[in-house]
Amino acid sequence: MISMEIKYIDIHSHLNLPPLSENKDAILAKMRELGVATITVGTGLETSREAVAIAEENEGVCFATVGIHPTDSDEEFDEQVFKDLAKKPCVVAIGETGLDYFRDQSDETKQKQVELFKKHIELAVTLNKPLMLHVRASKGSDDAYYDALEILKTSPLTPPLQGEGNRTLKANFHFFSGSKECMEKIVDAGYTISVDGPITFSHDYDDMIRAVPLEKIMIETDAPFAAPAPYRGKSCEPWMVVEVAKKIAELKNLDLEQVRVQLLENAKQFFALDL
Repeated sequence: MISMEIKYIDIHSHLNLPPLSENKDAILAKMRELGVATITVGTGLETSREAVAIAEENEGVCFATVGIHPTDSDEEFDEQVFKDLAKKPCVVAIGETGLDYFRDQSDETKQKQVELFKKHIELAVTLNKPLMLHVRASKGSDDAYYDALEILKTSPLTPPLQGEGNRTLKANFHFFSGSKECMEKIVDAGYTISVDGPITFSHDYDDMIRAVPLEKIMIETDAPFAAPAPYRGKSCEPWMVVEVAKKIAELKNLDLEQVRVQLLENAKQFFALDL
């Protein structure tokens, strides 16, 4: 049962990875103190299982996703195993999955990622759960974002499905670092973005964040990576997501409480969280 008032949801963190996995109890205590929930994201089968275990042990504070990261794992996607895991109530999304062109733009690598991505899309549609997307473009480009959008657009599995009502496939572009124009394409297509600690110390995101509709953005940490100011240089933890919300409010010149409430609602709606 939920034993705290949730004020913020860090929609993408890795309590299943070290050093966070080695200090979970203290981190979770801090999260409960500050009213911060999180979604622990799977990057392969083992970390997906760990994400589910964490969520089941911390109901109402932690949720989970299951999937295979496009570059961090070479394992095969066992559809039935992931399907069984994804059916658990604590699993709120499929992923992280997508395309990563940052270090390798070879045709062979791209094709492998596309095939894996499409398997995740199929699972998301089958179970009517949203996608947690890892999309990273090549340097100075939005290429991977536009390719991911095209795959989502042209997939024969994209809902609404015949006889299933309005089961529209939802997808969130996590750790979005694309241009303002790219963000607009994503939002126009009906998807959302989420942002992290770097927005608190880099001005590269300012124009994009000012332009994105408040109802189309969510907040995350990607902990243990990319800690926000004033915690740079330290291992990032989910409760630090409060700093990301503060920066969004500052950039949009809005009251923090208004931003907090809308960000919370965005996450609840997107992930169908009964809070």
